[in-house]
Amino acid sequence: MKKNEHLLRPEFTKQVAELYHDMEAAYDQTAKALDFSCSGCPDNCCDSYFLHHTYTEWAYLWHGLERLEDSQLKNITAKATKYVIESEAALARGERPIIICPLNEDGLCSLYSYRLMICRLHGVPAAFVRPDGRKLDFPGCFRCQEHISGDNSVAPMDRTNFFRRLVELELKLLGQRRMTAPKVKLTIAQMIVKGPPEL
Repeated sequence: MKKNEHLLRPEFTKQVAELYHDMEAAYDQTAKALDFSCSGCPDNCCDSYFLHHTYTEWAYLWHGLERLEDSQLKNITAKATKYVIESEAALARGERPIIICPLNEDGLCSLYSYRLMICRLHGVPAAFVRPDGRKLDFPGCFRCQEHISGDNSVAPMDRTNFFRRLVELELKLLGQRRMTAPKVKLTIAQMIVKGPPEL
């Protein structure tokens, strides 16, 4: 058994995969309604500095990494180590890091089926209602904003249920440890360098 597998039982991994599938379907539906595509974009979202906050996604990322060939995982880990060093240096200078994700290979994600939530939802306009009732709006990436140029005829993708389901999975994964486990606030590169979460 690989070192991460004790964390993720088959039924749990199935639920994460279903959640990710539903995220992708919602994104595609919104993008289709907007007639929006990432094809031909001069930018690459894989150089965006995103922090991730759940053990569920961290463990599921490693669920995918442990299925790679050893040589590929070694190469990704080396790139992740370099990413961590360069991003920490940029942050120390007061700059937001703009560094390509260590999973990116020739412009494509080498772990596409296991990519994290924000990688699936970023791009199109979206909304999210927090547990306290406050609504947050996300206008979409710069290219999508230019594409729709003020056209509000298509409803933004609602992220609320996806966040709720992810929280439910997180509570299920952590169990009694949910009150004592350290908070997660990591880049994908940091998740790779640290190895699978220890719970």
